[in-house]
Amino acid sequence: MSRPTPPVYKTKNWPAGNDALNRRGSLTVLFDSEMSWEATPTGRRGRQQS
Repeated sequence: MSRPTPPVYKTKNWPAGNDALNRRGSLTVLFDSEMSWEATPTGRRGRQQS
C-alpha cells in the first residue's frame, strides 16, 4: 500500500507571502516594572514556582 502524495503549493504572490511570514514571526512582549519577578520561597527543594 502506497502513501498518498502530499499537495504541492506554489507561491504566486511572493511579497504578500513574505509579509505574512514576517507578521507571523513578530512577537511583542510587554513588561510591567512594578511586577514582582521573584517567587516566594516555599522551603521545598527544587526550582521555584513561577
